[in-house]
Amino acid sequence: MNRIPVILDGDPGHDDAIAWMLAAVSPLLEIRAVTSVCGNQTIEKTTYNAMRICTLLGITCPIAMGKPAPLMAPPMNAPSVHGQSGLDGPKLPEPAMELCELRSVELMAQVLRESETPVTIVATGPQTNVAALLLAHPELKPKIRQISFMGGGIAHGNWTPAAEFNILVDPEAADIVMRSGIPLIMSGLDVTEKALIYPADFERVRAVGNEVARVVADWLEFFYEFHRRLGYPGAPLHDPVAVVSLIRPDLLISKDLCVEVETKGEYCRGATIGHDRAPANARVNLGIDRDGFAALLVEAVAAFGEEKR
Repeated sequence: MNRIPVILDGDPGHDDAIAWMLAAVSPLLEIRAVTSVCGNQTIEKTTYNAMRICTLLGITCPIAMGKPAPLMAPPMNAPSVHGQSGLDGPKLPEPAMELCELRSVELMAQVLRESETPVTIVATGPQTNVAALLLAHPELKPKIRQISFMGGGIAHGNWTPAAEFNILVDPEAADIVMRSGIPLIMSGLDVTEKALIYPADFERVRAVGNEVARVVADWLEFFYEFHRRLGYPGAPLHDPVAVVSLIRPDLLISKDLCVEVETKGEYCRGATIGHDRAPANARVNLGIDRDGFAALLVEAVAAFGEEKR
């Protein structure tokens, strides 16, 4: 079976980390590169987190530092959600690899040039790196099979009433991606807030017993604490849905829409507007089999094997 070559681009982040865990164990995906982006925390912190996550998960591909700020706006971080490190909670191993000498855009470009088959980009943070790649290397667009991203919301936002965090951080980048003509899979708040993992599921994950299972359970506990105070019955795992779109699309309900990004509105900057006007530019995920998603999470951590004695 030919695996899908992927580039993981994100700002980890508890839910980014769990998304990468799903990608790391899937027999359908081959991770060719990991790139960090400024979002949940500063680029230095998200890069360090990316390296620690890859060390924990055994991901051995090149890792590159991304853009230090959005294309046209100052950085915006989310310490209230992910903590001062961007990945507060359980202790993680120190990086077992060196950072790639190339920066994110050039590493992405290298992977695309060298791949015999088109590459899928999984973007779980602001789309700064992806947009910068498209601007710097438009000739490589045919080498991108699709972009599966977490961001936006057709019905509502979460950082403002109109805008979801990943899009709000860099609306100009998101707009470039939306207009690129590349096949897009959008996993916004419409579906990700239904991707709830309940406290009982945390214990199912923890009961698997290996190191990854314990760390993921602790990530879930930390991530849930913020959402519990807002009245959520579980932790909404936003970013993993972008990976589920590739490995278990049968768990999702989606619709083809034309999605546009508001970049200039005083009150609605970062909003994603979805409508039926042709042509559609994205497959938009709107629903998820929550029980199937929770089972997939438990199955994934179990793939890391038995606890070492």
